[in-house]
Amino acid sequence: MHRSIQFVGSYSGFFFNRLKLHSFISISALSRMPHSYQQFRASSIRSESNPDVTSPSSSSSSASKSPNFKSTERGRKINFCQLCGGPTKHEIPDDEGKERAICTLCGKISYENPKMVVGCLIEHDNKILLCKRKIQPSYGLWTLPAGYMELGESASEGAIRETWEEARAKVKVISPFAQLDIPLIGHTYLIFLAKLMNPHFSPGPESLECRLFALDDIPYESLSFSSMLITLKLYIEDIKVGKPKFHYGLINKRPGTGPSEIHAYTFDYHLRT
Repeated sequence: MHRSIQFVGSYSGFFFNRLKLHSFISISALSRMPHSYQQFRASSIRSESNPDVTSPSSSSSSASKSPNFKSTERGRKINFCQLCGGPTKHEIPDDEGKERAICTLCGKISYENPKMVVGCLIEHDNKILLCKRKIQPSYGLWTLPAGYMELGESASEGAIRETWEEARAKVKVISPFAQLDIPLIGHTYLIFLAKLMNPHFSPGPESLECRLFALDDIPYESLSFSSMLITLKLYIEDIKVGKPKFHYGLINKRPGTGPSEIHAYTFDYHLRT
């Protein structure tokens, strides 16, 4: 249920370092859910049709530099207190360095935090399961089954739930594959490798179509988001040299571009284990 939300968040930090799941997560979690490195380089990827985006050669020398963790100062204005409903003022609180929404009645500070998007990269018979989106943004484009994590569930449970909702597929999570932070829009993507528990799947209410694609047939130019493009390219790259690794990186979207402009980014501070 990845719908458009217009806000800006901050960098979310490194969620996994050398994480491995010690046990498989069974689809039995569905019964509790509603249906409703090795540091190797800092790389930048661009489309030839987007010359404004940094090229790989120009960014490869930045591997030894520290990443830019500066949070954006832009954000939506919170005009009313989330606790008592009173009007807020926007000031920098004592002992903090950023403007916050402070209630003028009860004094509560309202914080803005990033959104966690969770999903599954599902391999079956050397093919990848993709869903064609039936909702905006990126209507009609292909995506991995993924959406916003909800309260009361773990990241892996959320990824299983989203896969069921979008592809009516029952899956078993194998391991985490990628954490991709997008500071400009306040999103963190956490993608898990998963296997189908049976070969049955069909479009959910947010999908027009679901299909297994051979690795050479993935529709790269018809993908929904930069995060999907990067995830799939990292997976293919791993498969060609052996087996999947765990990846972390920053997707720095070019300001002013829309969600479906999937090449308007640089991929920075790429770590893998």
